[in-house]
Amino acid sequence: MPALHVLQHVPMEGAGRIGEIGREMGLSVVTHALCDGAPLPGFPPSGDVLVAMGGSMGVGDIGDPRWSFLSGEVELLQRQLRAGAPVLGICLGAQLMAHALGARVYPLEVGEPSVRHREVGWGAVTFAGGRERSLAGLNDSEVVLHWHGDTFDLPDDAVLLASTLACPNQMFRFGQRAYAVQFHVELVAGDVATWVREDAAFVKAANGPHGGERILREAPRFMPRFRQMGDRLIRNVLTALLDPSS
Repeated sequence: MPALHVLQHVPMEGAGRIGEIGREMGLSVVTHALCDGAPLPGFPPSGDVLVAMGGSMGVGDIGDPRWSFLSGEVELLQRQLRAGAPVLGICLGAQLMAHALGARVYPLEVGEPSVRHREVGWGAVTFAGGRERSLAGLNDSEVVLHWHGDTFDLPDDAVLLASTLACPNQMFRFGQRAYAVQFHVELVAGDVATWVREDAAFVKAANGPHGGERILREAPRFMPRFRQMGDRLIRNVLTALLDPSS
């Protein structure tokens, strides 16, 4: 049975619906809680999927002893990507993938003159569409949950799949078996409130003192379609990772 090897960087950002849908598809889910001191996995068996989740740290923190696993994780991602093995990165995981592929990762800025920007909360993302099967069944634009302050340049030979006005590089495919997603589609019921509570300082820095209240107030409006769309995207991507020729 193929497995999802989930690299978890912080306690509140587990696999969520990625793990649940993976199990529905017959996959086993192995969580490597790096945040709790678990070691990085070795080279996953052929056919297994490496899933790098989000976290509050960033590529700029590589070498910081608080997150000593980051440098080894980048090396693991590089090996997997060079081998054409299946990889999925979410938020921080997407940034680590971009870095592993030689692209620049840096703080997100907007405007002229540019100012620091944190993209946090509900907002639209626009998909590339076309014949990209990972996007099958999705509208041209969908509302997702954003939760990041860094961005990345598109790696060489990567295919851009999604953008926002503030952050043009939101999702890419590298080869046929690697997908990087900057936004979040994995949340399950209750996660939004947990994130707003546990990451209150980041939300305030992004959206002001009432930013968390607005995210929670908007959740009932956006969550039904978000969950439907997110499940479709997750299932599409896992299907592509497991059988790139289909």
